[in-house]
Amino acid sequence: MMSRSYTNLLDLAAGNFGALSLGGSGGGRGLRRMPRVMTVPGTLMELQEEEERASSVASDVQSSQAQERIIIVANQLPVLARRRLDGRGWIFAWDEDSLLLQLKDGLPEDMEVLYVGTLRVDVEVHEQDDVAQTLLERFKCVPVFFPPDLHDRFYHGFCKRRLWQLFHYLLPFSAASSSRGGRYDRSLWEAYVLANKLFSEKVIEVINPEEDYVWIHDYHLMALPTFLRRLFNRLRMGFFLHVPFPSSEIYRTLPFREEILKALLNCDLIGFHTFDYARHFLSCCSRMLGIEYQSKRGYIGLDYFGRTIGIKILPVGIHMGQLQSMLRLPDREWRVNELRQQYDGKTVLLGVDDMDIFKGINLKLLAFEHMLKLHPKWQGRAVLVQIVNPARAQGKDLKEILVEIEESCQRINTTFGHEGYRPVVLIERPMSAIEKIAYYTIAECVVVTAVRDGMNLTPYEYIVCRQGIFDARDSVPNEPKKSMLVVSEFIGCSPSLSGAIRVNPWNIETTGEAMNEAISLSDGEKQLRHEKHYRYVNTHDVAYWSKSFMQDLERTCKDNFRRNCWGIGLGFGFRVIAVDPNFRKLDAELLVSAYTNAKSRAILLDYDGTLVSQTSINKKPNQEVIRIVNTLCADKNNIVFIVSGRGRQSLDAWFSPCEKLGIAAEHGYFIRWTQDEEWETHNQTTDFAWMQIAEPVMKLYTESTDGSSIEPKESALVWHHRDADPGFGSSQAKEMLDHLESVLANEPVTVKSGKFIVEVKPQGVSKGIVADKTLSSMSAKGRPADFVLCIGDDRSDEDMFEGIAGVVAKNMVASNKAIFGCTVGQKPSKARYYLDDTNDVLNTLSALADASLPFVSVEEITEPPPPTQIYIDNSQ
Repeated sequence: MMSRSYTNLLDLAAGNFGALSLGGSGGGRGLRRMPRVMTVPGTLMELQEEEERASSVASDVQSSQAQERIIIVANQLPVLARRRLDGRGWIFAWDEDSLLLQLKDGLPEDMEVLYVGTLRVDVEVHEQDDVAQTLLERFKCVPVFFPPDLHDRFYHGFCKRRLWQLFHYLLPFSAASSSRGGRYDRSLWEAYVLANKLFSEKVIEVINPEEDYVWIHDYHLMALPTFLRRLFNRLRMGFFLHVPFPSSEIYRTLPFREEILKALLNCDLIGFHTFDYARHFLSCCSRMLGIEYQSKRGYIGLDYFGRTIGIKILPVGIHMGQLQSMLRLPDREWRVNELRQQYDGKTVLLGVDDMDIFKGINLKLLAFEHMLKLHPKWQGRAVLVQIVNPARAQGKDLKEILVEIEESCQRINTTFGHEGYRPVVLIERPMSAIEKIAYYTIAECVVVTAVRDGMNLTPYEYIVCRQGIFDARDSVPNEPKKSMLVVSEFIGCSPSLSGAIRVNPWNIETTGEAMNEAISLSDGEKQLRHEKHYRYVNTHDVAYWSKSFMQDLERTCKDNFRRNCWGIGLGFGFRVIAVDPNFRKLDAELLVSAYTNAKSRAILLDYDGTLVSQTSINKKPNQEVIRIVNTLCADKNNIVFIVSGRGRQSLDAWFSPCEKLGIAAEHGYFIRWTQDEEWETHNQTTDFAWMQIAEPVMKLYTESTDGSSIEPKESALVWHHRDADPGFGSSQAKEMLDHLESVLANEPVTVKSGKFIVEVKPQGVSKGIVADKTLSSMSAKGRPADFVLCIGDDRSDEDMFEGIAGVVAKNMVASNKAIFGCTVGQKPSKARYYLDDTNDVLNTLSALADASLPFVSVEEITEPPPPTQIYIDNSQ
C-alpha cells in the first residue's frame, strides 16, 4: 500500500510535485525520487550561470549502450502475462497485436527500443522485483506498478469516465449518472497526476536524456511531459493522441483544461490522426493560452516561449506483414469456402465493432432496415453480418444500447426473414483473427457507422483481406479484386479513404441509401475504388507512420537545440524558454558604463509596450517618462527618437514638453528631428488612392467580425481584432490578408499581419529605415555613433534591430562602438538583450538619465553656514 495518504495529492495537483515522497510505495523496486530542480522564477542570467556550473543535465543512470535508443511510454506494455498453472511464477509473451510492438518496423534497425507501461494483470508486491527484472532483461520492458486503489481512480475514474468520454463529446450533465461517473471530481484528477508521476519516475530510472528519444502515447499520459521536461530541458520528446481531440467548446468545459494543454506543450512534437483533431487542439491553444500557430514549408508549428512545438497529422496504419502472414494460414481457405457456401447467392455487408456507446451499431441496423424497405430487390438477397467484440466496460447506457440492438435484430429478421434467409446475423462472442479475416474476404461491403471514433482500422484490414495473397491455395486467383466501404465521417480513417461512401450515421435514410449504392455499383467501379484504397493502405502502414513521426521529431528537436534553454515556472505552469545562445538580460551597470564613456549616442525607443504597458488604458506618457526623456535629450551628446506606429498628432501632443526629442510616427513614414523642425516624409509620394481600395475590404470584414475595428492613419490603414473572438478573429485576419494582397497586388503598398492586427502601409516604410537614417545622418555630420541603444517589444521593432545591424555592417558607426539592441520580454528576437517589462525599461533609462545629469561637487551640495547673528544692546 502507499506510504503516504491521498491528502498530499492536493499539493501535487496544485503543482507542488515535490510534495510527495513515495519511496517504495509502488512495491518492488523502489521508485527513484525526483531530484530538485529550479522552478522559481528567475533571470535568464542566473539560470545560465547555474547551467554553466552544472555543464549539462544528465541522468542518474547513464545508458550502457552507445546506439540511439527510444523509450516508448504507454498505459499498457505490449506484453501478455499469465500465471503458471502451478501458481509459481509467470509466463510472458509479446502481444503481436499491440501497435507499440508493430511500430518498431518503422524505426532504424540499430535503434534500441525500451517500453515503459503497466501490465494487464495484478502482480503481488512481493513478486514485483522478480517480474520487473525478468521483463527488463528479456523484453526490455519497465513495468509500472500501481496500488490497487490508485489504478482504479486513475484508469477507470479519470481516464475512462472523464477524458475518454469528454474526447468523444460526452459531458457529465447528471451527477447521478453511474455510467458516466457523475460530474468532475478533483480527487480523480489528483490520482491522474500521481499516476503520471509514477510513470515519470520509471522513465527517469532508465533514461539517458542526452541521447534517448521519448515517445508518449495517448490520453492516459498527457501530464507526463511536464514531469520529464522539468528535469531534462533538452530531452527529445514526442506525443501521439490515439483518440479524437474535441472542439474547443467541448474541451473548455474540463476544469483542468489549461494544465493539460501546458503539459502537452512541453513536448517537441504532438501527433494527431486527422487535421480536424489537430485543428481543435490548435484552437484550444489559441483561445485558452493565446498561442497562435504558423505553417512553414508544409509544417505546422506553435511558437511557445521560443520553442517550436511541431504538430504532426498522420493516421496510423496497419501492420501489413502480420496481416498478410495470417492470410497465408491454412485455416483461412476452408473457413472462406465454408462461409461462401453458407452465404451462397447472398450479398454480404459486414460490420465489425467493439461494443461501446459510440460505435453506432443500432444506427447501422436501422439504416439496413431502411434499405430493405425502400429497395425490395435486396429482400432475400442482402445479409448484414454484425460482429460485436465483447464490451470492455459496464454501465446503464451500454445496457440500453444492447437492448436496442437485440430488439432491432429481432424486428428486422421477423419482418423480412423467412426460412433459409435471415437478414441480420448478430455474432456476440470472442472471435479469432482468422475467423474475422474469413468474413472480410467474403464481404461485398464493410459498413462503419461510429458516431465518434479515433482510428478505426477495420476498413484497412478489410481492404487487405479483399486483396488477398496470390498463391496456389486461392480458390479464384485471377478474380478481379474489388471492395466497397460505407464509413462514418466521424472516424479517424475517413479522410484517408477518398473512394469510400462517407455518411452521417445519425441520418438513417442517407446511410441506408449509401448501403444500397455501395452494393449496386458495377464491378469495374468497385475495382477502381479498391485499387485506390489498397495503394494507400499498402504504402501508409504502421511502419510508414512511425518512421514519419520519428523523422519529424528529429527535425523539430534539431531546430530547438540550436537555442539555449532554461526552465522556469511552478507545477503545470512550468515551461522551457528557448533563446538565441547570445541572448541575455541587459546589465544596467554595463550599459551605464558604456554610456558614460561614449561621446556620440543614439537612443531609439518604441512607445507602446516599451515606455507604456500594452494593458494600460491611459496611453498618455506619465511625468516620469517625460522627465527621463527630457533629461536624455538635454545631453548634447545624445540623439533621442521615439519610433512608433502611432500617428504624429498624438505623439506630438503627448511629447510637447520634450523640445529636443525626435519623433518617427507611423513606423517612420513621418520623421521630425526636433520640435522646431518640420516633419519629413519617407518619400515624396502623396498618392494614397490605394486606401479607397483597401478600406471597403476592411469594412466588409469589420461588419462581419464583432469586436474588430479600423484605425485610419495618414499613411496607413490598420485593422484590429484584439477584442474579437480569438479563433474567428484570427481566421478573418488570415482571409483578409489574402484578400488585400490580391486586390492591392499592383499598388506600391505592403500588407502585413501582426499581433491582433492587419496593416496596409506604403512600401519601404519600417522602423529599420528610421534606424538607418538616424545613424547615417550622425555619420555624415562627422559624429558617428559610438553608443546605440534600441528598445522595442513587438514584431515591427525587429526591423529596427535588423536596421542597426545593417548600419554597423556599412561601417557608419564608430570603431569603438557599443551596440545594445534590446527587446521587452524573454522571447525569440533579433535583439541580443532583453528587459523584463516596461518598469524594467524605465528603470534602465532612468539610470542613463541620472548618468547624464551635470556633475556637482561635494562643496556645492554642502549646506552653507548659518548667517552671522548681530546683537544690538538697547539698554543704553
